[in-house]
Amino acid sequence: MPGNTSPIFSKIAHVEWANGISAANTAKDGTGTVDTVFTADATNGSYLQKLVVRPRGANVASVLRVFLNNGSANSTAANNALVAEVSLPATANSEVASIAGNELPLNIPVPPGFRVQVTLGTAVAGGYVVTAFGGDY
Repeated sequence: MPGNTSPIFSKIAHVEWANGISAANTAKDGTGTVDTVFTADATNGSYLQKLVVRPRGANVASVLRVFLNNGSANSTAANNALVAEVSLPATANSEVASIAGNELPLNIPVPPGFRVQVTLGTAVAGGYVVTAFGGDY
């Protein structure tokens, strides 16, 4: 059977988030404590355009690591793939100035049932909200 030669577009928006991510996980293989920010459509899969990372107050510097999980237990390192990282600068809480966030473009297809999970390299006080923007096929 020939491959699909027509472009594929998502049919419905898919937005998810994890609120209050603050715990450290120094594992670089996706094991340990993770936060799931996106789960692909179980039937046809999804497309993940980007992650928006916003601090919720004062935080020390850290790194956000993004893993693609095959839908099985993340406690098995072979089920996870590190797909992106972004440095997170220290932030100060303010009521008169905005706190800079980060936008991490991914633009990846996510197979049915796969998950996108994130970790922080260091524990932070204020925490982060990570919002995933994509679409389901």
